[in-house]
Amino acid sequence: MDFPILTLITFLPIIGMIVILFLKSEQKDAIRYTALISTALQLLLAVFLLMNFNYQAVGINDESSFQFVEKVRWITIPNISWLGTIKIDYFLGIDGLSILMVFLTAFVSFIATISSWNIPKQIKGYMAMFLLLDTGMMGVFVALDFFLFYVFWEVMLLPMYFLIGIWGGPRKEYAAIKFFIYTLFGSIFILLTMIGLYFSATEMVDGVRLHTFNLIELTKAASYSADGILSSANPNNYRFIAYILLFIGFAIKIPMFPFHTWLPDAHVEAPTPISVILAGILLKLGTYGILRINYSIFPEITVQLAWWIGLFGVINIIYGALVALAQKDFKKLIAYSSISHMGYVLLGMASLSVTGISGAIFQMFNHGTITSMLFLIVGVIYDRAHTRGLEEFGGLANKMPVYTGFVSVAFFAAIGLPGLSGFISESLVFIGAFGYGTTRILTIVALLGILLGAAYMLWTLQRLFFGKFNEKWQALTDINSREYIMFIPLTIVIIYLGIQPSLALDFMNTSVKAFVQFINTAGF
Repeated sequence: MDFPILTLITFLPIIGMIVILFLKSEQKDAIRYTALISTALQLLLAVFLLMNFNYQAVGINDESSFQFVEKVRWITIPNISWLGTIKIDYFLGIDGLSILMVFLTAFVSFIATISSWNIPKQIKGYMAMFLLLDTGMMGVFVALDFFLFYVFWEVMLLPMYFLIGIWGGPRKEYAAIKFFIYTLFGSIFILLTMIGLYFSATEMVDGVRLHTFNLIELTKAASYSADGILSSANPNNYRFIAYILLFIGFAIKIPMFPFHTWLPDAHVEAPTPISVILAGILLKLGTYGILRINYSIFPEITVQLAWWIGLFGVINIIYGALVALAQKDFKKLIAYSSISHMGYVLLGMASLSVTGISGAIFQMFNHGTITSMLFLIVGVIYDRAHTRGLEEFGGLANKMPVYTGFVSVAFFAAIGLPGLSGFISESLVFIGAFGYGTTRILTIVALLGILLGAAYMLWTLQRLFFGKFNEKWQALTDINSREYIMFIPLTIVIIYLGIQPSLALDFMNTSVKAFVQFINTAGF
């Protein structure tokens, strides 16, 4: 496609950010509407991509398997002594593994912009950082050059640090620094592996073989010289070490146990819209990175370590659910539920089956919408009561019936109630993982997570909305028009995809089938 739609959808927020920087701080409405228009246009472009996406395209490790491809030479530094010519491409494209993540990023960012309407201070700086974060997230999902991928990955770090550290809660500085250190620690591992891959692989450019960051070329065994440090022909265990380093870098972002401890602090201290972004999109970057890079470049090691990936997924499921069950802070409970639900994604990925990986990607999307709604729900009650203590409420169903209805939809979707989107993705994960002999026992253990999830969600519903009403909250009001605008689209998506999941699954089926075939063929 000649029109650079992926560039536009990625950098539209930057255009909005530049406009905001030229506005005066006193022009708060103009700043808000500029951010809203930027994310709304981005969402429209994402819908256009969905409508024009050919989900029957076949391929896995060539450019023909990607759509809306944009590729131009970005950086060329010729003849640097022993390094030779350095070539880096501006290379964008999407396939069935990324199309839903692109839409999710645009959708959740739009909802989070509406949620940001009542940010009380320094709205200009907030919206500028928010839009920069949006560009970083979108760029990760569309980048097909590892160097470009890493640039977008690092771009996200700075705005998130400030969004938590300036606009967060009482312990915002601690949470922001902890997030920064954890993520930067993982980024160092990714950088080291990226450099190792660059010096191990080459591609043909104008009749000359040059080292490459091209993620498609890095998946091809023919791209690696026999003496390359990360060549499969190398007798040393460098590929295994590189896989582990990459995996840790991405696992921190998921977050996977035991790298999860930054998440509850970041969630609790972050303002509501940033919690929505954090849970709805940022956590998916970790699992997407593992699929796009670890699985594609190191398929043989993926097959060897599939059981261990599943094990850590089960630990996430059970541990996250047990800790959520012990929480008295509403927001912290939802934060730990995210750790639990991302475990289902890891379990599905570990199955190495079409059903399981399709379920994992669908779970990434569903978790993004469901958890975004859950954090918005926490924000509504916190804005009114200025407390998140679950023991301080009770009987809110009569006082806030519409709010209770939206909460019920989100809670039951998180539990995995049939008819809602969470049920479909979790079922596919369990079917795929149970059918793969290596992860069968893990799947049986993971089923305990459904029971625990129902326990903490239903207990929370009981404590907040049933029983005797606390007269202290007599002045509470039901949701307003702005909150309707946030909740209704999320509710529609959650219900519709629970009834008609093929709308989402059709986009990924062909790509996932080719992807799984590639992994299993190369892995064995």
